[in-house]
Amino acid sequence: MSKVMIVTGGSRGIGAAISKAAAASDYAVAVNYHARADDADNLVREINEQGGTALAIKADISDPAQVKVLFEGVKSKLGVPSVLVNNAGTTGKICRLDEVEAETMSRVLGINTMGALYCSQEAVKLMSSKHGGCGGSIVTVSSIAARLGSPGEYVWYAASKAAVDAMTVGLAKEVGGEGIRVNAVSPGIIDTEIHALGGEPGRVDRIAPAIPMKRAGTAQEIANAVLWLCSDQASYCNGTILDCSGGR
Repeated sequence: MSKVMIVTGGSRGIGAAISKAAAASDYAVAVNYHARADDADNLVREINEQGGTALAIKADISDPAQVKVLFEGVKSKLGVPSVLVNNAGTTGKICRLDEVEAETMSRVLGINTMGALYCSQEAVKLMSSKHGGCGGSIVTVSSIAARLGSPGEYVWYAASKAAVDAMTVGLAKEVGGEGIRVNAVSPGIIDTEIHALGGEPGRVDRIAPAIPMKRAGTAQEIANAVLWLCSDQASYCNGTILDCSGGR
C-alpha cells in the first residue's frame, strides 16, 4: 500500500508538525490549506529540500465540492491516500455562548465537524475494500474540550469536537471490516497560535498551573501520537480516542 497522507489544515501549528513527522516517516504528504498559502508553500519547500515529498493544495474543507477537488488532486499527483488526518480546526473568539455570533458558530461547525465528515467520506470512497480500495487509516484531531465543555470560552467549539468523537466511534464500527481504521487524538492545551487567534495570547500561561503536568503540550507531541495511530504499531486500534492532555 502506498504511503500518501493528507493533512487538512496542515500548514501551521499541529498540522505542520504532523506534516513534517509524516514526511520523516516516508509519507508523501498533501498539505491542505485554505488561506495561508505562504505558510503552506514554505513548509512544502522545507520538506522537499530535506528529501521528502510534499505538495500544497488549497481547499476550504467546509465546502464538499472543494473537498472532492482536494482528493482528486491528491490522487492524481501523489497517488491514492492511505492516511487522512482531519486536523483543520478553528475556535472563534473566546466568549460565552450568549455572546457569540451565529456566523462564528456556523463557521466552526462547518470546518471542525462537517469538514471532518466530508473528508472522511471521500477517504472511505478511496480506501474501503467495498469500493475496491486497499484500506487505510483516518485520524482526527479532536480536543478534550469535547469532554470538558469549554464553559466561558467556546462551548460551540466543544460541541463541534464532541461530534467528531461520535464520528470516530461510529465510522470505526462502520468501516473497520473494510480495511480502514478510524481513530482520534484528543489534545489538551497545546502551545500554538490558536490561543492568540481566539483572542487570548496568554491562555497557555493562565491554564498551565491547573494541568497535572504543569505545562502545555507541544505540537510535536500531538504529531507523535497521530503518527503512532497511523502506524502498524497501532494495528488493533480502531475507534480509539487517545487523550494527550497532560492528565487534564
